Amino acid sequence: MAGHSQFKNIMHRKGAQDKKRAKIFARLAKEILVAAKSGLPEADKNPRLRLAIQNARAQNMPKDNIDRAIAKAVGGTDDSNYEEIRYEGYGPGGVAVIVEALTDNRNRTASEVRTIFAKNGGSLGETGSVAFNFERVGQIIYPLAAGDAESVFEAAVEAGALNAESSDGGHEITCAPEDFAEVRDALAESLGEPEEGGLAWKPTNTIPVEEEQAQTLFKLLDALDDNDDVQSVAANFDIADDVIQRLTA
Repeated sequence: MAGHSQFKNIMHRKGAQDKKRAKIFARLAKEILVAAKSGLPEADKNPRLRLAIQNARAQNMPKDNIDRAIAKAVGGTDDSNYEEIRYEGYGPGGVAVIVEALTDNRNRTASEVRTIFAKNGGSLGETGSVAFNFERVGQIIYPLAAGDAESVFEAAVEAGALNAESSDGGHEITCAPEDFAEVRDALAESLGEPEEGGLAWKPTNTIPVEEEQAQTLFKLLDALDDNDDVQSVAANFDIADDVIQRLTA
């Protein structure tokens, strides 16, 4: 099982996230707020806001929470000035890690992320130090119930996607970043609404990680996920299925 884009890892992350639903809602609300501030507050006229709302709904975020986040942006009751920052570093075993954050205090977030890396067997690097291990893609995830591998692949190709991979965990469809909105809309018509979707860092190569290092690596990834400013984490590890099962049991 390789990297954050693979299904068993997605399941591991979701299992952890289910235990901190309030934190997930806060993260989604921040993205909705920033998206609404960055353009028009109408979802049909603001692709970023539309995606943020769709992802919030996929996580069963209450409509009231979504409406409140948009209202804060429109009403000017939130004076926070969030900026998007990407951090890059290495985890245990030389695993490359990319962290994306939305923060209103660059110095605070940088210090916290650096500390998390240091305390969990990793090291924070310079921007660009690990990005060459990944490609930026549009990523759309569907459950197995969406269809068999062949029908999902055909729907993906027809929608303009680059690839579709199926496993026991579901279907992962990737496309060029600039085509994401169009591909997602086409797939929604043919397959229904996806479980999740957005721009992601997909590993182009992976690093084998043994069980002892994997345990420390998961602590690092979980600590990053727990940070209030972190929106997403990607890593290029490759861990055996039986190890994953033991660590996530």
